[in-house]
Amino acid sequence: MKVTKVIKQMFPAQELVEAHCDGPCGVYDPASARIAAEAVLSMTKKILALPHPDHGDRAAEIAYHNTVSRFIAIKEEQAHLCKSEVLVLWTDYFNPGHLEAHPDLHNIVWQTTKLCSKTKQTVDLDAANGLMEHMQQIHDIFWGTKGRDVTYYTAS
Repeated sequence: MKVTKVIKQMFPAQELVEAHCDGPCGVYDPASARIAAEAVLSMTKKILALPHPDHGDRAAEIAYHNTVSRFIAIKEEQAHLCKSEVLVLWTDYFNPGHLEAHPDLHNIVWQTTKLCSKTKQTVDLDAANGLMEHMQQIHDIFWGTKGRDVTYYTAS
């Protein structure tokens, strides 16, 4: 018999650690996904509000295209970040017990990630607002799983 097995039999240790997620509790928070979703909404509004220059004003057209391409790049990056953060919550934090308590959770996460894709593919204010609404649902469910009532704040 191995020495370690004998020691374990003679001095059994009580299990003190239990984890349901990939990392220690306290590292997960939907706030980072919400912040990214807010950036998507902000950039969508900025793109839609950006006045198109008069034709023939080459300098103004170049400045317009530079600005709109920067807004689009930020929108794309933040939509991808939001999707990644939501998927981390889905795959690493939420567990079968959470799904039992919130049977619509799978669909909410699925719709949220689809909205992230739609906000990347389009300049759609309704989709960006919908993304924020879905992020609030995820926020409420997440904090509900911890038995906490945390207010959903937005910067806008």
